[in-house]
Amino acid sequence: MLPASSASPLLGRALPEFRRTALDGTDLDSRLFRGRPVVVEFFAAYCEPCKRTLPATQQLSRENRHAVFVGISADDYASTARAVVAEHGLTFAVVHDSGHVLQGRFRVRELPVTFLADASGTVRWVGGPEHGAEELARALDAIE
Repeated sequence: MLPASSASPLLGRALPEFRRTALDGTDLDSRLFRGRPVVVEFFAAYCEPCKRTLPATQQLSRENRHAVFVGISADDYASTARAVVAEHGLTFAVVHDSGHVLQGRFRVRELPVTFLADASGTVRWVGGPEHGAEELARALDAIE
């Protein structure tokens, strides 16, 4: 059973599509994620709760190799996003949201926020600042 979700107009809808180059140079196309659960986490260096959620998301990405994890940095500069990736040792793909286009597409109003889509691409759970790794782990287990 899914844990309680944050309110979001995306719940029950298709995960917004995006094509971006990750900070490590990897080309990401969200359409290619179909068939696997997808975790998209928005964060920024200035976000204090993000300092708690990013290491937990990193750990979950190691434990859940069947799922796709993507981080989206809301920082103003790619160099700041790279510093956050290095500070937290993030190994999943991270995109710098230049111009905050993806924030708009996902209707992000606060950070951190995590979107979980099932294998069909439907957003099934949204975690806000009040949610932790335990809820994300339970949500991942519930959609498998």
